[in-house]
Amino acid sequence: MLRQILSTAVLAVILATGAQAGDGRAKLTIVYDQQLPNVEGKSIKAVLVEYGPGGSSPAHTHPKSAFIYATVLEGAIRSQVNSGPAKVYHAGESFAEFPGDFHRVSANASNSEPARLLAVFVVDTNETNLTNFDE
Repeated sequence: MLRQILSTAVLAVILATGAQAGDGRAKLTIVYDQQLPNVEGKSIKAVLVEYGPGGSSPAHTHPKSAFIYATVLEGAIRSQVNSGPAKVYHAGESFAEFPGDFHRVSANASNSEPARLLAVFVVDTNETNLTNFDE
């Protein structure tokens, strides 16, 4: 079941288009939102994150109920969660964020090429704000 849901999310990403927001921040697009039929009150929500060259997102958190599995689809993403080391993930590599994590760095690792990742959330169904920026 989960494989089918993730496959659908990846298909939605392939069909999605867009570019980075004009202010240099990443463009965020919800590409999948489905309640889990066997886990009451939980949903899977997938967000396509698109970075232009040199683009980034401000430091942020996610809902306390959220577990996130992120896969880099294109390019390379520099990420730092909590006080761990910053790491660069390349296309095909994945990482996770756990409930309560603080995402300090989320950025395109390249100043010349775009980058995209798919963030798949398992989260309380009633959560509507998936990203809280620390500004």
